[in-house]
Amino acid sequence: MRDPILTPIDGVPNLLLGSYDLSDLGYAAREVVIEGTASSYAPAGELAADGRWTVTPAARAEYATRAVTVVPTDAARFNGTVVVEWLNVSGGLDAPAVWLMAHRELARAGYAYVGVSAQRVGIEGGPGMVGDFSLKTVDPQRYGRLNHPGDEFSFDIFGQLGTVVRHRSAELLGGLHPERVLAVGESQSAMFLTTYLDAVAPRAGVFDGFLVHSRFGPAAPLDGGSLLDPATVARLPLPRFRTDLRVPVLAVITETDLLGGVLPGYFPARQPAGEYLRVWEIPGAAHADNYTIQGAFLDNGLVPVEELAEAYRPTSMLMGRQLAHFRNFAPQHHYVLHAAIARLHDWVGTGRPAPEAPPIDLTDGDRPAIVTDHHGVACGGLRTPWVDVPLAVTSGSNAEADRMASLFGSGTPFDADHLARLYPGGPTEYLTAFTAALDRAIDAGFIVSADRPEILELAALTARRHFAA
Repeated sequence: MRDPILTPIDGVPNLLLGSYDLSDLGYAAREVVIEGTASSYAPAGELAADGRWTVTPAARAEYATRAVTVVPTDAARFNGTVVVEWLNVSGGLDAPAVWLMAHRELARAGYAYVGVSAQRVGIEGGPGMVGDFSLKTVDPQRYGRLNHPGDEFSFDIFGQLGTVVRHRSAELLGGLHPERVLAVGESQSAMFLTTYLDAVAPRAGVFDGFLVHSRFGPAAPLDGGSLLDPATVARLPLPRFRTDLRVPVLAVITETDLLGGVLPGYFPARQPAGEYLRVWEIPGAAHADNYTIQGAFLDNGLVPVEELAEAYRPTSMLMGRQLAHFRNFAPQHHYVLHAAIARLHDWVGTGRPAPEAPPIDLTDGDRPAIVTDHHGVACGGLRTPWVDVPLAVTSGSNAEADRMASLFGSGTPFDADHLARLYPGGPTEYLTAFTAALDRAIDAGFIVSADRPEILELAALTARRHFAA
């Protein structure tokens, strides 16, 4: 099989990296077309729940996809790690979901980033929850040469990009020399990474570690079926990560992912931590939240904290639609993902495992519910100050029938009487308790210390608003 051909594309890549200038972060983006031949994979046995799958190469097809690189403009800042993201296509376009949620940590710590158009929908169009914003639709002149043969080839395409990152960095990364290459993906992409881990990674040996972010229960099909097709989903296994993992895997799961709704939940696939596996379940967090849709686009690390606080303000509007409730407005998902990136990087680089976290408490039965405390806040899981010292109940669930809206969970601020009972000393008592809980989360490894000043400023502004309401 010939090596992929790389061809740079001049101009601005079509990828929603943020509304700020990347130079504010000390970074620059470029785009490359990658052309090659990819294999699909066929099961060589049962796709069992233990995830220890065996596959063999099946069909072969030519492809031409694109990758977007985001690298430090000062090469001396590069920390040696490249994060390769399986771009998310659930909305009908390529979305850099992990970049949007974690770009602040990626930039301040000096990572290089590569976003890969691994799936057909992002290039050719197809099922999407928002519309058709595929590359060929929005800019046929720029992207007309691209060709994706189908999602059954996506696993090999993604793996080939990882190999290019590792061995052809002079062409792809402007001369940066990676020491570590991490694979990351969120939501639908996380389910494709689950299949990659269980079926392909043992034979490919490309990546040094994996961040599986907001996975639901199913693993993506090997045959190219869509995760937005109920008939496809109904036949999919809900596997665990294979127990003979060879590199570190850190999975981050929100309340939405755990119980499911849009898709079957992750809870049947739960498994204990292992030598190379850690799973962080975040109570009070939703699959998507205010930071996902507002804060991420403006957050370049330079905007005043007041603007960030405004982005977190409770709102019941979503994409021009009025919801019957506030969408999830808690900050913890974004900050915990920063820590997940940092801990995975350390684990791969030093061999020091990421910390373990307990699971969120669930009731017994085939249709479990999250156990909550007397405030209505989820019990168990990875603890943060937003659930240990709450001003509101935020959740991963809501009553929305619309698939997109259901991903944004819900939030209910405490009323004045509840706040007065909980914090009779007012904002001062609240902030003292919040600071202690924050420091516990930092000591446990679930928040990075670099975020502490911003979190405390944000907490003070949020407390002022809530106690004045």
